[in-house]
Formats: sequence, structure tokens, C-alpha cells
Amino acid sequence: MSRQRASLLAIAIVTLALTPAPALADPTPQAGKTAKTAKRAKTVDCEQVKCIALTFDDGPGKYAGTLLDTLKKYDAKATFFLEGQYVKSRPSYVKRMAKEGHELGNHSYTHPNFTTIEPAAIRSEIKKTQDAVKKAAGVEPKILRPPYGLTDLQVTEIAAEAGMPIILWTAGSRDWDTKNVDAIKKQTLAVAQPDGIILMHDWVKQTVDAMPSIVKTLQGRGYHLVKVSDIAKKENLQPGDVFPLPEGWQN
Repeated sequence: MSRQRASLLAIAIVTLALTPAPALADPTPQAGKTAKTAKRAKTVDCEQVKCIALTFDDGPGKYAGTLLDTLKKYDAKATFFLEGQYVKSRPSYVKRMAKEGHELGNHSYTHPNFTTIEPAAIRSEIKKTQDAVKKAAGVEPKILRPPYGLTDLQVTEIAAEAGMPIILWTAGSRDWDTKNVDAIKKQTLAVAQPDGIILMHDWVKQTVDAMPSIVKTLQGRGYHLVKVSDIAKKENLQPGDVFPLPEGWQN
């Protein structure tokens, strides 16, 4: 990846974060691959059924327990991109996330813009969070989401050193902006699409309040709520790869 491409990638990511994806028509799930049958299966094959990944940044937030209750009730999985400083202050939530089968990702320790700080600082932010998650839950994150979704050549190289691909999103719920239950639900459902990766935040109370309705509606549309790794499995991502990329870009 050239530096020019990396710079353009960072710009494209900002655009992706701020521009809602168009709503797509929901295809009919394959015969015999209903939510009920998938629920009984140990794993979900996203090449055979309709999947979507809800991802929660900046946590664990203080409402994470309620969110986990909702996900457990509806047998839904999610991916949590955790900040080390909150992992340290709320380790029980992180332990529960891992125990209940959710995916844990690294989202830095204090949420700085990785594209504006020194390499040593980036490495420290990543390592401190890895260590905090391992101490809390006994596992280390295998995926990285840089703060604000901003990356460049230097960040991808450091992610490769750390052995992690970079995971972004296809669309956002804009929950951090609206902080309104109805608006969050409307936006999330509008941008839902097969193999979509939706950006949300578990520190936004209105997001957690909206989750029972969002989950029930998505499942009613035939979606299986899965981990990011379930959707990305077919991509064979390598450390330092960025997924998903804006249309037209390649790793």
C-alpha cells in the first residue's frame, strides 16, 4: 500500500463513517435455513444464511450489562471493540462478554487518533488494551478497530506487527449523535444489509434501550446476528488488512 493510497483510504473511511449506506431489499433466506435451525447449530455459515454484525465501540460502557441481557435473551452475538481504560474499570462485563460467546476487539486504551501520534504511542495503546482484556477475560483480542476508524500505512503496519486485521464498518447507527431511541432504531434498520457491520456504542443508553426492538426486527427479517469474524471468515484476512474497504479499494 502506497502512502498516497493510505492517505486516500483515511479520507474514504471518514466519508464512510459519516454517510449512511442505502437500505437494501432483504433477500429471502434459503429454504431450511431459518433462524430457528441456525439457532440450534453450533456455528452460522454466513455464505448460506443472511448475517449481520452489530459492533459496539468505546466500552464496556456502564449499560453493558443490560445490553448483554438482551443479547442473551434473543440468542444474538455481537462484537465489542473495547477501550482498555474501561476494561480496567469494568472487568466483569468483559469477562461476561467472553463467557457468553461474544467477540472482543481492541479499540485502543484512551481513544487517541492513531494517525496523529507516534508509532511507540500506538503500540502502547494496543498492548495495554491487549493486556487489560487478557487480565479480565483470559483471552486477547484478535481484531483491531482504530479510534474514529482512522488508519494509514503506519497504522496498518503496526496492526500487522500485532497480528491483527483492522475491522471498520459498512454503516453507522449515528447513536452518538442522535441519542434518541426511535432515531437509532430507524437508522440501524435502514442501513441493515446482508453481511453488514453496523457501528454502535454501548455507552449510549438509548442504544441499549432500542436493542430489544432492533434485534427482534432484524431476526424477523431473517437476519442472524453474528460476530464480525463470522462475516469476515470468507475474506481470509491477514494481519494488517483493512476490512471492509470502501468500494474500489483492495488490500
